[in-house]
Amino acid sequence: MATIARAIAVLAAAAVSTAATPPAQAQEIDYHRAELLLGWHTSPLLAGGPVVPNWINDTDRFWYRNNTGAGHEFTFVDPVADERRPLFDHYRLAAALSLAADTSYVPEKLPFEEFDFVDDDEERIAFETGARRFTCDIQAYLCEAGDTLPDPEPFVKSPDERWEAFVLDHDLYVRPADGGDTIRLTTDGEEFNGYGLAYPRPNDVRNERTRRPVAHWSPDSRKILVQRMDQRGVEHHHYVSYTPQRTVHYSQPYALPGDSIVPLPAFHILDLTETLSAAERAPGNVRVELAPRPNRLYLNGSQVDSLWSADSRFVYVNWETRASKSNHLAEVDAATGEFRLVAGDSAKTFVEFSQRNPVSWFVSESTDDAFWWSERDGWAHIWRFSKDGTVKNQVTSGPWAVGAIWHVDEAARRIYFTAYGREEGVPYYGRLYSVGYDGSGLRTVAGEVGNHQIAVSPSGRFFVDSWSTIGDPPVSQLRRMGDGAVVRTLEEADVSKLEAVGWRPPEVFTVKARDGFTDIYGLIYFPDNLDGSRLYPVIDHIYPGPQVGSVGSWTFKSGGEDFSLAKLGFVVIQLDHMGTPHRSKAFHDVYYGDFNDNGLPDHVTAIKQLAARYPFMDLERVGIYGHSGGGFASTDAMFKYPDFYKVAVSGAGNHDNASYNIYWAEKYQGLLVADSASGTTNFTDEANKTHVANLKGKLLLMHGDMDDNVHPAMTVQLIDELTKANQDYDLVWAPDRAHGLNEPYFVRRRWDYFVRHLMGAEPPVEYEITRPVS
Repeated sequence: MATIARAIAVLAAAAVSTAATPPAQAQEIDYHRAELLLGWHTSPLLAGGPVVPNWINDTDRFWYRNNTGAGHEFTFVDPVADERRPLFDHYRLAAALSLAADTSYVPEKLPFEEFDFVDDDEERIAFETGARRFTCDIQAYLCEAGDTLPDPEPFVKSPDERWEAFVLDHDLYVRPADGGDTIRLTTDGEEFNGYGLAYPRPNDVRNERTRRPVAHWSPDSRKILVQRMDQRGVEHHHYVSYTPQRTVHYSQPYALPGDSIVPLPAFHILDLTETLSAAERAPGNVRVELAPRPNRLYLNGSQVDSLWSADSRFVYVNWETRASKSNHLAEVDAATGEFRLVAGDSAKTFVEFSQRNPVSWFVSESTDDAFWWSERDGWAHIWRFSKDGTVKNQVTSGPWAVGAIWHVDEAARRIYFTAYGREEGVPYYGRLYSVGYDGSGLRTVAGEVGNHQIAVSPSGRFFVDSWSTIGDPPVSQLRRMGDGAVVRTLEEADVSKLEAVGWRPPEVFTVKARDGFTDIYGLIYFPDNLDGSRLYPVIDHIYPGPQVGSVGSWTFKSGGEDFSLAKLGFVVIQLDHMGTPHRSKAFHDVYYGDFNDNGLPDHVTAIKQLAARYPFMDLERVGIYGHSGGGFASTDAMFKYPDFYKVAVSGAGNHDNASYNIYWAEKYQGLLVADSASGTTNFTDEANKTHVANLKGKLLLMHGDMDDNVHPAMTVQLIDELTKANQDYDLVWAPDRAHGLNEPYFVRRRWDYFVRHLMGAEPPVEYEITRPVS
């Protein structure tokens, strides 16, 4: 990567002319070469990518599906025996499956990505393909085809595998897994206040998606914790599908900033002890009334978080209050519903649970210690609490950020966690560390430069570590948890096939933020065959956050639209600006309550600094694009910096966050506050429609009319104001599309818009981008 940078610098220094580049001719713009770098084409070319282990029967043995660059293979690993081998004979299984399915399959393209072992002896696997279920003996290599798959039943199986829980007509039921009478556990479920399932989103209904109940069995298989979301009285967002002969209406409860009636999450603990022995008796049903009142309740324990104590006596839950002003962890008595607060935080701005996991906490088996991720000292660190809610000690400290707890060794009294910014260099590369309960003995477990993705084995003795940088491909290793020693290297990614289609990595850059002091980081993508005597148009790919930055995951980039745009002749940047996470709390809080900031002051100053570094960047031709929050930010850029940004493509933008969900909008803007004198709120000035008079350049808006995340009304309201202001704009409306607009047609329209209006060339007429056929 350094070689590329030096070459570019030499070209720039040698430039004898910075005259504007004449408009490109259509034949010079090679959409085909650009298309080859889209993710759906490049992902299959990366052989030996990150390993995702599937642990077998709660042991340390696992299998994984590996991309070979010509297909896939299934690999088995036994850490204790230090064994790695093919899980089965791929040729023999392909032959057996071909016979059973009356369809030809080849070994490197078996028609499934995952499977279940049918028996404990691990001799048979079962999987679904072609709307049928197959069972294959991987010792005898015989496959049997089942009938056409029935409608999937969203059962939640008990730990002893004797019972299956499911929802029917808003109530929770269980039934014996091996057949028998169904037992109804609740009787008062109703629409908008059912057990286990909230009201479905429109696209769940349209696509007939099967949803699993939010229900968690206790370890002894005698109790069930089940969520109940009270959405009664919550106002709805409405949607209309216009493509059928007769239009179809959908709606969903959708609370907005300022609403007084919002969803109320709660949970019940159902004690089945008597019910399962005598079906005629009603189960115990304890509704847990938490305080302070939850606005968002998390009942999704991760790898280390545990909803239930080992003895099934206690439930551990965490939640946020409205506008994310505080968060809490509680221990709940499963028999009575009584609870005690164990840990928590509050903030004038907002609180987080973790920067790299949805939640990050751990309660020891003895329940004597609770470890809690907190930014209370200005940085993300681990704090140790007693079960009565008092702080025992701060476990980690310093000007760096803990990402997530991955494992707690209770015998050795050590915590294993990822952290960011502790070492010199890019602060977004996370390493694995361990530390004692009391904060002593901090040491590095996996410290290679890069972002380490961790998967811990059930026993905690081993972990799979897949690490990479932006430009250095993944290396996946099996390591011992105690000291991080490498047991064996599982995969080392091969990028030769990527390079054969013109891939080359972006470069990491560092510039100063708006304050002239703080270092901020991003990626820059260069066109091929740079000519230092030419000027190249610039495209800024933005996602403002604040929950994540524009770069997203700081891991290896094998392809995507930014690579393609660079192939078309643009210099492309992504920037993690101030106001995004994974740094200090103060860094993250920079534009709290000011959505229109969007990190744009940092983007403008960054592009100017980069143009001084690379004189071939044309500051007279700067464009910007983004989706969702990036759609909001890219439109905002055209209104806030109309003399700097000349062209924008904005997809599915939340252009007025007063119309967006309370969980995100109130968290980063605050509770809605009305000013009766002016008739405005603290959200009014943050809405793009308020600033349409400032538009000077070319703006393309895109939105799907069945977007049940960012309602299309936000784009409709924006174009209404643009129309009233007599402003020119362009619009691509996407019938029956949901939030994502990553189909080939919409990708091509984005390219066309930048080629025509930023590059000054004519794109190929109706070029057709295609996805590969599996």
